[in-house]
Amino acid sequence: VFLDSQPDLNWRNPQVQEAMFDTLRFWLARGIDGFRIDALVALVEGDQLRDNPPNPNYRPGEDFPYERELSIWNIDQPETRELAARMRKVVDEFGDDRVLLAELGVPLEQAVAYYGDADAIQVPFNFELLSAAWDARGIAGFVDRYLASLPAGAWPNWVLGNHDSPRVASRLGPAQARVAAMLLLTLPGTPILYQGEELGLTDVEIPPEEALDPIARLIPGRGRDPERTPMPWEAGPGGGFTTGRPWLPLGDDNLARNVAAQRDDPASMLSLHRRLLELRRRTPALVTGAYQPVEADGDVLVYLRDDGDGRFLVALNLGPRPARLAVPAEAAGGRVLVSTYPDREGAPAGPSLELGGDEGMVLG
Repeated sequence: VFLDSQPDLNWRNPQVQEAMFDTLRFWLARGIDGFRIDALVALVEGDQLRDNPPNPNYRPGEDFPYERELSIWNIDQPETRELAARMRKVVDEFGDDRVLLAELGVPLEQAVAYYGDADAIQVPFNFELLSAAWDARGIAGFVDRYLASLPAGAWPNWVLGNHDSPRVASRLGPAQARVAAMLLLTLPGTPILYQGEELGLTDVEIPPEEALDPIARLIPGRGRDPERTPMPWEAGPGGGFTTGRPWLPLGDDNLARNVAAQRDDPASMLSLHRRLLELRRRTPALVTGAYQPVEADGDVLVYLRDDGDGRFLVALNLGPRPARLAVPAEAAGGRVLVSTYPDREGAPAGPSLELGGDEGMVLG
């Protein structure tokens, strides 16, 4: 269930709060698994209801309207964290298999306050990779900083695509989208996969007269409809999604990337995701194991995942040129379990590893 924070409600009013908690209990009693909370940090305004100061860097016609102000008194108030902790207690009334996921959209230093154990949101979305430069050293540094910032009992998560950002294959290109999928599914914690990324969908150009996103009407060319197009399940006018007219056009390229066309193709993006997910399911080290960065040069990002029972080396070439790296002694003697080039799978790993351009692989 998608829970949207409503800034027009007075969340400081105890009656409003209890009404929200009763709504949570109503749906939880009906058996839902949890809630995805939209814009959690905007739930509560400052107690004095002061106006935000103007943003001196605001660019009319280019920036979103809400960016004309500096969000000092309406974002991430201390009471918001208190309410989040109370929401967690309500969810926990129904057992430990229910979950809260929350959109934050604040810097890491503020976001970590929502992480923790029994009094925190289980999955406060980690959005840093949505806008990070696709640079091996920069991403390695962010992963280290993020994991080091988490408080005791916190559980990491990773987001590469969502409904507010251009699709991964449009941002990085189709080849690097495969490498990005391997990164997402081999980092410790929970991967968050946006619909269509497992097919390698790209943004669809939406004619102005068909735009639905209000942002597109306020700022032409800035709308989020291109990444919100439907999931194509099969070829045909409605893509197997509908027998009528979809709310947005599917796009001819994305229609050709439909599930049915990829299901039995071992080289497809869908098959790559399935192999990675299957490997995660049978190897706990890729979910809960320790993360150990490995020194590498240039465009190559390398790390080990180890839980004491299993050890895996992940090597990702974030660039288009081939690269060579020395295999750490801890990973020697393994073989290629999954590669973005499926014909490499099963090959033994020697003392050095040759990575093709735009190639990622998991050794174990």
